[in-house]
Amino acid sequence: MESAWFDLLGRVALVTGGSKGLGKTIASALAHAGADVAIVSRTQRELDVAAEEIATTGRRVVGIAADVTDESSIATMVDAVIKQLGRIDILVNNAGIGDTHAVVDMDTAHWDQVMNVNLRGPMLCCKHVGPHLIERGAGGKVINVGSVMATRVARYMSPYCASKAALVHFTKTLALEWMRHNVQVNALCPGYFLTDMNREFFESARGKQFIAELPIRRLGEARELEGAAVFLASEASNYVTGTALYVDGGHSLA
Repeated sequence: MESAWFDLLGRVALVTGGSKGLGKTIASALAHAGADVAIVSRTQRELDVAAEEIATTGRRVVGIAADVTDESSIATMVDAVIKQLGRIDILVNNAGIGDTHAVVDMDTAHWDQVMNVNLRGPMLCCKHVGPHLIERGAGGKVINVGSVMATRVARYMSPYCASKAALVHFTKTLALEWMRHNVQVNALCPGYFLTDMNREFFESARGKQFIAELPIRRLGEARELEGAAVFLASEASNYVTGTALYVDGGHSLA
């Protein structure tokens, strides 16, 4: 197997939700593999901090504030990435939100917000990055970050689970649509990973009990997602499209 197939040198990746959590992990992994990276979130201050950290890889890194639910914001952001980094080869739709609400108590505005961020956002990014990938004629990669909850369910998480299941199906549809343009579209579906956002919960008694009930009896470490992300972004996955790659410690099996 040629290690060069995993080399992203000369490529440019755009990662939404890239200023923290698993998004920053993915952006950093792509930079370590050689890609220049644009990270996107709503808060410029967080982007600046993350970009400085990722830039220690020696790659060019820019942070651009945008709202993935707003089409004009997305269009402006995509133009800015191309202007600053010259091109886009890899799109990672990672931005997402989730919360716990019983359906009978749910504010419909909350349902709409989750759907807008988790499903509308990836669609808008694909809509505005897609023409660039197609017109350049050099192919490309799209990675939609789903979740183990695309196939599993959790109590009181109906909007999140529904949005991630829909995102996986959107991935398959878009893969078929863009296949003739040599653009591979896949979903990366993590299980439970330890991040700064969930650390407090998983250090609590309830969180520790939750971990004990997982099939593998531990959380994933952020670095354990890196190989899958680089694989889907690289030439090593040129014959892989329309699939969902689960990195969940066997959670989807149990």
